[in-house]
Amino acid sequence: MVSATAAPMSSENNEELSINNCLEEEGEGRESAPSSFQEFAIGAELDGHRLDFALSRLMGISRGYAQKLIKEGNARLTPERRIKPSVKVAEGDALGVVVPPAETLDLEPQDVPFEAVYDDEDIIVVNKPAGLVVHPAPGHWSGTLVHGLLFRYPDLGALNGVQRPGIVHRLDATTSGLMVVARNGLAQEGLFKDFKERRVHKEYLALCWGEPPRAEGSVKYPIGRDPYSRLKMACVEDGREAWTDYKKLWNFGGKSLVICRLHSGRTHQIRVHMQALRCPLVGDRLYAPSRPSPFGPERVFLHSWRLGFTHPRTRIEMRFVRPLPPELANYLKELRAGTNSI
Repeated sequence: MVSATAAPMSSENNEELSINNCLEEEGEGRESAPSSFQEFAIGAELDGHRLDFALSRLMGISRGYAQKLIKEGNARLTPERRIKPSVKVAEGDALGVVVPPAETLDLEPQDVPFEAVYDDEDIIVVNKPAGLVVHPAPGHWSGTLVHGLLFRYPDLGALNGVQRPGIVHRLDATTSGLMVVARNGLAQEGLFKDFKERRVHKEYLALCWGEPPRAEGSVKYPIGRDPYSRLKMACVEDGREAWTDYKKLWNFGGKSLVICRLHSGRTHQIRVHMQALRCPLVGDRLYAPSRPSPFGPERVFLHSWRLGFTHPRTRIEMRFVRPLPPELANYLKELRAGTNSI
């Protein structure tokens, strides 16, 4: 579902970490592509704006990359004048830009299955399945969502001068649900800013063991690396501020279905905060190793089911909903019917 609305959105997600440089590996020993030249006419809508702003709008790149092009002498204005990022452009000016070749990554596009819920020239909204790793990492150098995005959307191959898709946040491999991806530098910069300023709304459905202390409440324990396990996060005094709101939908068979909303975006935030309430998530082998799991190792009962943000170009409110995937919905039915043993 997508709708436009004037209602403000103010929450950020869990299980996701804003990662400005998630794909820093660069290819070696490849021939560089030639630079290209583009020319634009300044229209009335850009009259009086800074050159770096105009360039970012016209090319769909970030403001930072536009400034880099200008400072490196790759932009010129007609009528000619001194070029710097802050110079003002006027209607009727001609703006010429030499675009350097994009750097390359050792990434080969692969046909990886995922659902594209929505896409336009600026963004892609993805419904990520459980078991799919978002971006390459040790042990997962192929078959990631990034590889699938490059296969399905070749224009992601050169973003902000570096060949890397516009990943602005992530979901754990064991988590399913909605993510937004930037298709150009302008969108990436806008989404990064909205995540940082906590204007992205994200809700998760989670099934936990036990019952939270109240029907709804907040957890505000700081989160940092677990001092006893490099694989885990934990609530620690010197950790980073973290704030999770939760609301219990129902309790049955010793388990509770809850909605979680985040005011911060720490790694494993929902999993750590629910464990702190002594209500670890069903299927979480990392934070509840003594609990039996009804799922395979690639699945925790955690699903990003609502996503809301302001479109980076149109500023229209975008809202998306994706219900629980079949394996989670069927488990709930079995739980309510009393037909499962875990």
